[in-house]
Amino acid sequence: MVWKPRVTVASVVMQNNKFLMVEELSQGKVVINQPAGHMEHGESLLEAVYRETLEETGWRIKPTALLGIMHWQRDDPDRVYLRFSFLAEAIEAVENAVIDSDIRAVHWLTWDEIVSEQYFKLRSPLVMETLNAYRAGIRYPLECLHYYQGGAE
Repeated sequence: MVWKPRVTVASVVMQNNKFLMVEELSQGKVVINQPAGHMEHGESLLEAVYRETLEETGWRIKPTALLGIMHWQRDDPDRVYLRFSFLAEAIEAVENAVIDSDIRAVHWLTWDEIVSEQYFKLRSPLVMETLNAYRAGIRYPLECLHYYQGGAE
């Protein structure tokens, strides 16, 4: 049996001192998360974060830096995550965008609103790890990512 972690991407988008966040249901509970999701076959990490942010929020973004690569080792070997988190600029809200059905709402939240967890619980520890990387000023250039398609192995 070949074990494979789930590769995901997430974006930190900040505008007017507020973070772009999504409200969603996870295991029957309302939680908050960065726009995030699974990388699909045939797309690069940057294509995945652009697509996921648009699908979950209706916002077009421009990734500007890699914030970090996070590994979440769960007890269930089928639910181990390798998350690539990106900093991105908000470009524009797409009028009449169709948002993924599992997203209940899109919010612009302040740091205090997120960390208070007064209204929402965080979906996973990776949400806070990503925000902490942003607040610590961690920025890796996108040029450190390389994408190759096709060819011999």
